[in-house]
This record gives sequence, structure tokens and C-alpha cells, in this order.
Amino acid sequence: MVGILKGGQPGPVVALRADMDALPVEEKNDLPYASKVKTTYNGKDTYVMHACGHDGHVAILMGVAEILSGMKKDLKGTVKFIFQPAEEGGPKGEEYGAELMVKEGVLDNPKVDVIFGLHMDAGTEVGKISYRPGGIMAGVNDMKIIVKGKPAHGSSPWVGIDPIVVSAQIINNLQTIVSRNVNLTENAAAVTIGAINGGNRSNIIPEQVEMLGTVRTFTNEDETMVANRIRQIIENTAEAAGTTATVELPYTTRYPVTFNNVELTAKMLPTLENTAGKENVVLIPAITGAEDFSFFAQKVPGLYVFIGGLTKGKDPKTAGDHHTPQFLIDDAGFKTGVNLLSNLVFDYMELTSKQ
Repeated sequence: MVGILKGGQPGPVVALRADMDALPVEEKNDLPYASKVKTTYNGKDTYVMHACGHDGHVAILMGVAEILSGMKKDLKGTVKFIFQPAEEGGPKGEEYGAELMVKEGVLDNPKVDVIFGLHMDAGTEVGKISYRPGGIMAGVNDMKIIVKGKPAHGSSPWVGIDPIVVSAQIINNLQTIVSRNVNLTENAAAVTIGAINGGNRSNIIPEQVEMLGTVRTFTNEDETMVANRIRQIIENTAEAAGTTATVELPYTTRYPVTFNNVELTAKMLPTLENTAGKENVVLIPAITGAEDFSFFAQKVPGLYVFIGGLTKGKDPKTAGDHHTPQFLIDDAGFKTGVNLLSNLVFDYMELTSKQ
């Protein structure tokens, strides 16, 4: 969904983006609006929950749209409101999210000059803004690994080839990539196996094991190197056990590094500080989470920041993390988001008109 607001005066086209999808998580917060929705995901029955703050992003951008519409005559340019689905990914074989919207021309007609986005953070206190010039979030690839075995009775493992044992060896060996191949003094990385499925009975060695994982890197060079090492380790570990294994990498998702245009970040830093107060604007290290806002920022200068969603005075260590059943954001943080995006629009237009 895209809305276009033409200001009363000529000027640049500024895009604002909010993502609006949920996750297959059962909400466990005692709230009157806690999600009770159920659906089917990847063939399995599951609950659905806004477990990352995207509903807050939509609420913020709706508020910004209402405010700016009431100040239309003062706008020195055009605002494009982008409400984007499927930031969390989509079904294998389908196109989705920011990449698809870019392909379909969301940054054209009118052509976007600059784009801003934000994300609520459940571990950062309400009223604070976090930013970083350059790479702020990692690039991501997901993967699917299938380890072949030879089934046998669990009492006679020597008759078969146990894919569960091979899978365990693969998982352990993959951990050496970050610890031994990535130069951690330059960039972080992560290789995580998040799901492993194989077998259905205690005394049966299964025919195969399937694993799903995620890979995070901050440079194209590291992405290539880590992917090559993953393939080597999987194939050679399986070969050493007398069997085979295959990996699809990426499997369903590949997002580039989320890159904040350095010049744009420096130009808009005063806006961040004027919105929240200089003491509440924090320069942060790069984050190994990923964001498909990166597809927009590949095409036009972009700035992506985090705003606080943690109730003031609450210990962040006790806060429910993103993508968990206990995730919760304080809607008092919406005010910062609405003010920030509105100010970014007006200030960027004002700065551009003076050039």
C-alpha cells in the first residue's frame, strides 16, 4: 500500500516506510489486545503474533500521514508513504517484501530522492533514538540442509549410517567459521542452526535429517567466504561419515546489508538530536539482525534508525525479546517515532530547498 502526499510547494520526494507483517508465535502477554489468531504456516498449525513491533511502525506512519496531511501547504516537496508487507520473509519460490516493491516501481512515479525508516526496540528506553552511519544491520541468507543416512534399528547402529550423528557433527563444525575464518576485529558474523528435524521413534535410525539455519555477514566478501565454508564443511563432514549432505543457500531469503548513507546520516543527525534531545541519541555498533529496508537503501540514499519501546525505568534484561511470546513495546514510544519521521521530512525538504 502506497500513499502520496503532494506538498504546497515544489521540492524533493521523500519516502517513509513501515513494515506490517506478523510472525508464527503464540502471544503470552496478559493484555486485552493480545493476539489469539491461528493459521497454517509451512504446513503446520500455529498462532500469529505481532512479535517484532511492526504493528507499531504502521501506527506511527499512519500518525505521520495524518499530521503531514494537515500541514500540506507547508511541505516543500512530496511525501510517499510506503506500507510494506513481508519484511519477515515469504514462501519459498515467491517474490515478496521490499525487493518486490522495488521491482514493481515503488521508488518511481514520482521518483524517490531519499527514504527514511525506523524500528521500535523492546530493549531501548522510550524516548531514545539509536543510529549508525554505514552498515547498521547485517546481510542475511537462510539455508536448508538435508543430511542423508541409511536407516537401521537403533540397537544396531553399525548396520546403517546415522544422519543424526552426522548432523550433530555438522552443527559443531559450522561454529568454527565465525571463530576461525571471520576476522572479528573488522566485522561480526553469525551462523545459526535454528531447526533440526529427523526421526520419529527412539529405536529407529532415520533415513535423513533436515536442518534450517541463518547466516549473517556485513560485507560481500564475508558473505561469499562464509557461504563457501558452509558448503565445504557440510559436504566434507558428510563424506567423512560415508554419506552425503546438500545445502540450499540461500533457501528462501537473502537481504543485503542495511546501509545508512553516510552523508545523509550526518546531514540528518541534528534532526535526531532536536527530536529526542542530544543526550537521548546514541551511536550504536552494528547489529546482526537483518532488514529488507536494505533493498530500498540500495537504490536511493536511506537512513534507518531505532527508537525506544521499553517502558522508562524497566530493566531491559527482563523485557521480552523480539520474536518471542513475551515481546511487548510501550506505545508511549510512538510519539518519538511520529515526531522523528515528521521532522525528518520537513528538515530534509528545508535543507534541500536551500542548496
